[in-house]
Amino acid sequence: MVNVTGTTSVPIVNSDLGESLGLHSFGNDLALLDSVDAVNVACGFHAGDPDTMADTVAAAHAKGIMIGSHPGLPDLVGFGRREMKLTPAEVEHIILYQVGALSAFLKREGAPLSHIKPHGSLYGMLARDSELMRSAARVARLFEVPIYGLAGTAHQSVCAELDVPFVAELYVDLNYGPGGELLIQRRPEPTDPSRAAERVTRALRDGHVEAADGSLLTIDFDSVCVHSDAPNSPDVAAAVRHALNTL
Repeated sequence: MVNVTGTTSVPIVNSDLGESLGLHSFGNDLALLDSVDAVNVACGFHAGDPDTMADTVAAAHAKGIMIGSHPGLPDLVGFGRREMKLTPAEVEHIILYQVGALSAFLKREGAPLSHIKPHGSLYGMLARDSELMRSAARVARLFEVPIYGLAGTAHQSVCAELDVPFVAELYVDLNYGPGGELLIQRRPEPTDPSRAAERVTRALRDGHVEAADGSLLTIDFDSVCVHSDAPNSPDVAAAVRHALNTL
């Protein structure tokens, strides 16, 4: 198990930030910056706007946190959590567009682009469809950054095929189906911080994660994701950080 730099065996913690829109605040961005190593910044398609992107990049860079792009489907109303029929070329172009937008804000702050992590239903679509995933991987290869995704899916196999670095994730605030698939919620619910910490500890200790039906999964991971939109996400991230720090 390695982190994005390949230098340590302790997983990094990442979170999806910058998902506010105009006057509407969403997520617990500033509080999470004390517990995470990397952030995935929304780029305007599923959430986010130029002011939010600028503020999120500046805040994360000031803390020395790695900053990646969080491209989603062009669906503000559905928050990128409704699947769409897209061609491989369309997938490549919407990701390229969003990564390019974030890169401009990063350049202004003097911060590098750390990675690309697809959002919501786009994440699931790419996990299942190798052809669509190749579109995403080509953008990552262009920017010379890794992709964050699910081990054992097209995320990983296509990255290996195209020689794109890959960072596998463990989720502590979403359930897994018996096949290892993520069960995406349209609306976030609070996660018990102690259970999140227990999932991480157990996964590192014996390699097992319990699925929604009680079956045991083996999930390889280099990073732990804590979403920003649940009401108690800062407590969840702090509990995960404490669990990792006490290994």
